[in-house]
Amino acid sequence: MCSIIGYQGTRRASPLLLNGLRRMEYRGYDSAGIATLDGGRISVRKGVGKVTEVNAAVHLGEMGGQLGVGHTRWATHGGVSEVNAHPHVSNSGEIAVVHNGIIENFAELKRELEEQGYVFRSQTDTEVIVNLLQSSFERSRDPRASVLYVVSRLEGTYSFAAIFPDGTLAAARFREPLIVGVAKDGLFVSSDILGFLEQTDRVVYIDNRQFVVMRGGRLLIADFDGRLVHQELVRVADEIRDADRGDYVHYTLKEIFEQPRTTVRTAEKVAPLAAEAASIIKSADHVYLTGSGSSFHAALVGKYLFSKFGGVSTETIIASEARFAPQRFSPSSVMVAISQSGESADVLEAVAMAKEDGARVISIVNVPTSSLARMSSFTINLACGPEIGVAATKSFTSQLVALYSIAQILGGNGSAQSFELVGRQMSEVLQNHSKVSALAERMASLSDVYVLGTGVHYCVAAEGSLKIKELAYVHAEALPGGELKHGPLALLDSNSFVIVLNPSDLTHRNLVAGAHEVRARGAKVVGISDIPSDTYDYWINIPGTSEELYPLLEVIPLQLLAYHMAVRRNANPDYPRNLAKSVTVK
Repeated sequence: MCSIIGYQGTRRASPLLLNGLRRMEYRGYDSAGIATLDGGRISVRKGVGKVTEVNAAVHLGEMGGQLGVGHTRWATHGGVSEVNAHPHVSNSGEIAVVHNGIIENFAELKRELEEQGYVFRSQTDTEVIVNLLQSSFERSRDPRASVLYVVSRLEGTYSFAAIFPDGTLAAARFREPLIVGVAKDGLFVSSDILGFLEQTDRVVYIDNRQFVVMRGGRLLIADFDGRLVHQELVRVADEIRDADRGDYVHYTLKEIFEQPRTTVRTAEKVAPLAAEAASIIKSADHVYLTGSGSSFHAALVGKYLFSKFGGVSTETIIASEARFAPQRFSPSSVMVAISQSGESADVLEAVAMAKEDGARVISIVNVPTSSLARMSSFTINLACGPEIGVAATKSFTSQLVALYSIAQILGGNGSAQSFELVGRQMSEVLQNHSKVSALAERMASLSDVYVLGTGVHYCVAAEGSLKIKELAYVHAEALPGGELKHGPLALLDSNSFVIVLNPSDLTHRNLVAGAHEVRARGAKVVGISDIPSDTYDYWINIPGTSEELYPLLEVIPLQLLAYHMAVRRNANPDYPRNLAKSVTVK
């Protein structure tokens, strides 16, 4: 949702913080700012816009001081404005705070502080944190005691970092990510490893309900009861390092083109884990798959695979709907929770509900140290590397690979299938790049697009339509192939484009019939298939493969199409408006 970062050490803080904010901007990009302690006084520079724009206006990287915090924002409380941008400073000017999450009781705390004479300058909930810190620090002059007091008063989910006038950097975590980086010349704290990865690969993962205090190069970790705790210093996995854009103009395009490699890597990493996951699933009376956005579309594919090839009846639950769903979990049920970040608030809430009822939880995540992984009975790490583009691409196909691997063992094939052929076929699909780009130019001016798929292909149609909405800001609707004539056909005319996912499997003939109905209304048909058809106005060729593997191939043209439509509509595909990579708030 937002990104926070702090540094305390022997180097000038602001250039390090600025670089970290640039690398974490995918988590929030409507405003940015930095606060440093220099000469005993806190200085703040912040503004509206992306990090580069704010830096050009106020020169974030030129601030003095060896202690500081930084923030990129995705607005929740209060509009996008300079006054609402972080960092926020206490009324005394002694303390500055950056914050990720939502304080649910902020209105109550704000009234209490206002009655004590505190003045609030912004519309954000973050100001209650910094002024509560001030109220405690004025009494104790002890940052540790002040953090303990504040976390005892806050309700909601949050991580925050604060700088104090005595040179202390403190940070706390409650259901939002927080990681410490240990470098030779100082200590970092951040919501994302990418914030400091260029400076150090040695990290300490902070658990839920813990806080850290840093001063003079010393690190103290304690829980919310004030007890000191020990956390291991570990090195970052190699795949996390691969976060540079390289020669690609956008991260999203780079990550689309990484999929032949990440598919093979994920398959190799998942293979030893799939048997254990399948064993847990086989022992369950009821199996539930949950996720949000693209991860839910992966869950839909998983339901198809588990049922058809594994003989396991599975229900899917949209994570945000879990508390309203009629399902009741039990100790004999299993929830498979799918998430790229492992920090999605809706997924974590669904998992918490399942655990309360005694269900076992299998998580499929790309961040093995995430909140979701820590809550789970068993975790499968996708290991596809950082995904900086806000819209899921390589993480989606890696999620499918994990689900394929489990389904294969559920179906009685104990040997892991080689995905090297799939990777080569993905590369073939990517060779159609220029053809898809030309089609995107034709479609860039559309206001509506329809994507049809039958059976498992409908799940991919849903993912493709989401990509077009996310990246190109074009309304796109996914429909099961046979449902077009039950209403949506009335919307088609000569200005309409309909994409059909139509490989040569059992669904092919039915969808060809639907394509004829589309053309009869004057609409244009885009066929994504391994065989040509005279019903297509535009044909995007994909290689022929086994029935169940087509989703891995047919999603790539949809990703490319959404990307190129975005570029032609002058939208930034890496940072879609109003969206954040990990929705860590309700």
